[in-house]
Amino acid sequence: MASKWNWAEQRRAPAFLALADGTILRGHSVGAPKDRVGEVVFNTGLSGYEEILSDPSYAGQFVTMTYPEIGSYGMNDADMESRQLFANGLVIHEYNEPSNWRSQRSLREALVRQEVPAIAGIDTRFLTTKIRTGGTQKAFLCVSGQVGEADGVARARAWEGLDGKDYAAQVSCEKEFEWDPDGTATRSWGQPRELPPVAHRVVAYDFGIKWNILRNLRQQGMQVTVVPAKTSAAQVLARKPDGVFLSNGPADPAAVEYAIVSIRELLGKVPLMGICLGHQLLGLALGARTYRLKFGHHGCNHPVMNLATRQVEITSQNHNFAIAQDTLDLAKIEITHQNLNDQTIEGIQCRHVPAFSVQYHPEAAPGPHDAHWMFEKFRGMMDRKN
Repeated sequence: MASKWNWAEQRRAPAFLALADGTILRGHSVGAPKDRVGEVVFNTGLSGYEEILSDPSYAGQFVTMTYPEIGSYGMNDADMESRQLFANGLVIHEYNEPSNWRSQRSLREALVRQEVPAIAGIDTRFLTTKIRTGGTQKAFLCVSGQVGEADGVARARAWEGLDGKDYAAQVSCEKEFEWDPDGTATRSWGQPRELPPVAHRVVAYDFGIKWNILRNLRQQGMQVTVVPAKTSAAQVLARKPDGVFLSNGPADPAAVEYAIVSIRELLGKVPLMGICLGHQLLGLALGARTYRLKFGHHGCNHPVMNLATRQVEITSQNHNFAIAQDTLDLAKIEITHQNLNDQTIEGIQCRHVPAFSVQYHPEAAPGPHDAHWMFEKFRGMMDRKN
């Protein structure tokens, strides 16, 4: 059972978030006593802070949860989406102690254990509105009490930020591994699921891959070998895979130049599927450019239209960059999906080789399951290839 959190002690630990524009937001520490810099984004999910904090795509970022009450169901190992918490920090309105049968530890205990700072008592409505109006900002989170507010603003401004930075290599696995060979990790609510026999062997690039992507691939009859981000195309092809998966990941896709080279060498030789950063990398490999969104897409309720069927799916998203539509060669590439909030590209497919990608997260975790069929599409592409 989680230890009782001392509210009086908590409120004696003042903290502040200093934005690069000079704004100071004051609150109290509910995480590790460690100061950090990061990029402030907001996530509109009503739940899912466990999966969000452990999504490697949030490396380098402070996640602001727009839902005001955070922590009530604690943390558990089954809902982790990677080997550790990757977000640089957490910004919330009010922290709650857990009261849930699945909780193994409190959110605060998990944050402290993994040295992730967090601040509560923030007016997250104000901060979210500020980001939507002015765009994503660099920031400094002070929970140690050892840095003054003016110095905090200076540190936020001095930080190099995420543009032009390759974070995929930082969050990727150090060596390749086979995903879930005995099926024990492919579970629903902590219980093992019956798995189909292996029909295809897939190599998945780990640019910051989430466990639920791997679960979905395995549930479609794929045996998956996960390889580090800098694995060459020649090394991948030497395994003679039936398909190659390009994962999600953090920061600026244009900075992951080695992956763009590898994808170009894989195109036409093996079926490809990409998600999020993998989608952006596929676009870059096909000659397009990417650009930074004003405040990104982070949440579980983004409407996306399938342009072929005109059906709308509600999707989970987490990205700050997008493919520039006017840089796509439409003779070679079909735009398959569009975001109905801002009309950005949400999916592409090659016209002459077996390769496609989506900007959103069909595996959800957290989020709706409207787009799970994308994994079936990948399986069907390999079925036809073989």
